[in-house]
Amino acid sequence: MSVLWEMPLDDESLHWRGLAQGLTAQYFAPAADAIDREQRYPIEHLGRLLESGISGMFLPKAYGGGGASLVSLVAVVEAIGAGCGSTAAIMAALSLGAFPVLLGGNEVQKQALLGGLARKGEAVNFALSERGAGSDAAAVVTTAVREGEGWRIRGEKCWLGNGGHSKHFIVFARTGEEGVRNNITAFWVPVSTEGAVVDFYEDKMGIRGTTTTNLKVDVWVPQESMVGEEGHGLKLALSTLNVGRIVVAAQALGIALCSYRAAAEFAASRKTFGKPIIDHQGVGFMMADAATRFSAARMMVFEAAKAYDAGQDVSTLGAMAKLFSTEASHEICDTAMSVLAGRGYVKPNVVERCYRDQRITEIYEGTSEIQRLVIARAVKREALASHSQR
Repeated sequence: MSVLWEMPLDDESLHWRGLAQGLTAQYFAPAADAIDREQRYPIEHLGRLLESGISGMFLPKAYGGGGASLVSLVAVVEAIGAGCGSTAAIMAALSLGAFPVLLGGNEVQKQALLGGLARKGEAVNFALSERGAGSDAAAVVTTAVREGEGWRIRGEKCWLGNGGHSKHFIVFARTGEEGVRNNITAFWVPVSTEGAVVDFYEDKMGIRGTTTTNLKVDVWVPQESMVGEEGHGLKLALSTLNVGRIVVAAQALGIALCSYRAAAEFAASRKTFGKPIIDHQGVGFMMADAATRFSAARMMVFEAAKAYDAGQDVSTLGAMAKLFSTEASHEICDTAMSVLAGRGYVKPNVVERCYRDQRITEIYEGTSEIQRLVIARAVKREALASHSQR
């Protein structure tokens, strides 16, 4: 029995996790250091994810997907992250881009976009963030103005994971006056659209095997490109992020597990003063804390995924799961660095790579500060409701 808490998984989830673990052991983990060093997008991994069905596992079977639960997706992302943080981030971005279509798209859009992802691996990108509108998503300045039988969209998006390898973008633009409620709308913009330009690749600290880009748009799209209702784009984006936060939390779990395993193996085999360093309380207690933090984080992430699968509102629980797991991952990676000391600080070393890969999980899909804001607002609502009932 593992010292780490294990989520009891059904046969479906065990199947998907087994596929992910096999691919990770054979392909993803062995290539991770080279991918990181060369800052190279592992295009060869996409074929394996597609062929195995993993890249479309979370999509409905009606569109060629696997119809898998969020619990299954979480198990897969964690398993991949335990071998390669970049590949886990690619998988997380695939799901993030698809969810606005799942949640708000019409049947034609779902057949084209979800079917294209499931059957051909054509990535859909979630294009929300701007240089001045990250945590404050409602502050987007990209505009969409009616022009003929469609819309003229002008603006620039940034921090687009998988941006350089996406076939389609869900672009969120302001369709009403600035500062007016319900003034943001989502639009489907194929990368082939005239006036759509992917023009910048970020040089990142971690998850260096992903392509994080800008997208500039001065495009015309037909009315049929609108995803969901006019003015409901922000609601759609936030609903997508509620799911995305749980997936990123799973990515953080995988990276933490990778560091934990490296540190545990080193601590059990490295000897000082005549005994393994884990037998010295200074190291042994650090590993005990790491195992406990990881287990608690895993419980929270899988419980959030179970709640989503059960149709529950996970806006608060998802924020808690992301906050706790990403910060626990930070602490575990830091502990692993302390345990390996100089060996963990130099390249190539899995702990050094995980130390860098982990940090982004506390930033995208809402920073830790934003998660605390979401949770604090929920605490306030509950307290006021309780007070009013007395």
